Amino acid sequence: MDIVNHSGRFQLSVLQITLIASIGGFLMGYDASIMATTQWYFTQYFNLSPSQQGWALSSAGYGCFLGAISAGYLTTAISRKFTLMLAGLMFLISSLGSGAADSLNELASYRIILGLGIGMIATTAPMYIAEISPSNIRGRMVTFHQLSMVIGFLFPFLISLTVNALSVQGFNWIDFGWRMMLWSALIPTLLFMALLLLVPHSPRWLMLRGRRQQAKAVIAQLTPNADQIESELNEIENSLSETSMPAAKLLFRKGLILALFIGIMLALFQQSTGIVAVLIYSADIFKQALDYGPEEALKPQLWVGVVNVLFTLVAIKTIDGWGRKPLLLIGTAGMFVGLMALGLAIYNQHAGVISVVGVMIFVGSFAMSMGPVVWVMLAEIFPNNVRGLAMSIVIGIQCLASALVTNGFPILNKSRLNIEGFNGALPYFIFALICVLAILFVCWRVPETKGKTLEQMEKLWN
Repeated sequence: MDIVNHSGRFQLSVLQITLIASIGGFLMGYDASIMATTQWYFTQYFNLSPSQQGWALSSAGYGCFLGAISAGYLTTAISRKFTLMLAGLMFLISSLGSGAADSLNELASYRIILGLGIGMIATTAPMYIAEISPSNIRGRMVTFHQLSMVIGFLFPFLISLTVNALSVQGFNWIDFGWRMMLWSALIPTLLFMALLLLVPHSPRWLMLRGRRQQAKAVIAQLTPNADQIESELNEIENSLSETSMPAAKLLFRKGLILALFIGIMLALFQQSTGIVAVLIYSADIFKQALDYGPEEALKPQLWVGVVNVLFTLVAIKTIDGWGRKPLLLIGTAGMFVGLMALGLAIYNQHAGVISVVGVMIFVGSFAMSMGPVVWVMLAEIFPNNVRGLAMSIVIGIQCLASALVTNGFPILNKSRLNIEGFNGALPYFIFALICVLAILFVCWRVPETKGKTLEQMEKLWN
C-alpha cells in the first residue's frame, strides 16, 4: 500500500521513487555481469559447444521478448508498479532455479523465466520513471535506469575478485562458484520487491484508469510548482481524451508509425553495435587479446565496469543540457573508434594494451550515448494512449536483437572465416560498420526531445 503523509500526498520524492524503480535496472546489469563472470565456468561444467554456450547465455533474451510483449498489456491492465513487482517475482524464481540447475536445458529454462522479468523491467521501468518525472529533469531521471544497470554490472566482478583474494587453496568455481553467483541475485531482488510497495502508481496510468483524484495527489507531490498541478492534470486528460481509437489502431496511424520506426531502429542499433557481446564475452575477448585466464580477466573486466559507471555519470550530467541527439552522435562515433582500434589490433596480431584501450573507448562511449539516451528516448517519444503497447513492441525487438547477438557471437568468433580470414577481428569490424549506419540514421531521422513534456512530444508526430 502506498505510504502517504497527513496531507494525503506521497512522501517519496521523484528522486527516491526513481532510485527504487531503477533497482530493476540494477538487476538487469547484475545478471549480465554474472553471466560474464561465470560463463567460462559453467561452460566447462556442462562441457558446452560454442552453439550451446550461446544458447545458455541468449536464452534469457528470448524470454525477454515474451516478457516485453506481455508488459504492453500488463502495464495498462495491472499498472506499471505491479508489473515491476511481477518482474521481481520472475527474477526470484530464476535465481533459485538456475543456481540449482543440473543440465543445460534446466539452466536455459530458468534463464527464459529470468528473461520474462528482464523484458517486463526493460519495458516498464523507463516508462514509469518518465511518467513520474517533470520534463526539465526527465532525461536525467530516466538515465538513472542505465546508471543502475552499469552499477549492477560492476558488483559481481567485485564479488568474484574478493572470493579469489580470500581463497587460499583456490575456490571451486567450476563445480560451485557459478551457482553461488546466481543465488547472490536473490538479495537485490527481494530488496526491489519490498521497496516497490512504497512507490505510488504513475499519474498517467491513474488517469488512464479514470482515477483523477489519486492522479492529482501524485502530481501534487511530484511537481515542485503548485500552480502547475492542475494544468499538468488537464494536459494529461486532454491527451487521453483526444481519441477513443484502440491503442493498436492508433499506434499504426501515419504519424505514430514514424515514432514506432524510430524507436525500433534505436533499439536495434543499441544492441547490434555489440555492447552485449563485448560485456558478456569480455573474458573470452581478454583471453584472445591478452592470453588471460578467467581469473586474470577479472581485473580488466572490473575496469570495464568502472568506465561504464563513470561515463554514465557524464550522460546524467549532460543529457538535459546538451540534448539527446548530440550525445548519440558523439558517443556512437566514439564507439566506432573503439571497435576499430580493437579490431585492427587483433587483425594485425598486435593485441595487448591497444585492445584493452579499444574496449574501454567503446564501452565508455556507449555508456554516455547509446546506453542511456536510447532508454530515455524510448520512454518519452510515445503518446500516453499507446506508450505501453509501443514500448512492449520496441523492447521486444530489442530483446530479440540482444539474444541473436549473444547467441551468434561465440559461433562467429570461433568460425573458420573469422580465425583464418580476419585473425579473430571480424565481429568487431561488423559492429563498427553498424555504428556508421547508426550515425547516419540519427542524423537523418531522430528528433531532439529535451525539455518537452510527454504530452507536447505528441506534436512531433502530428
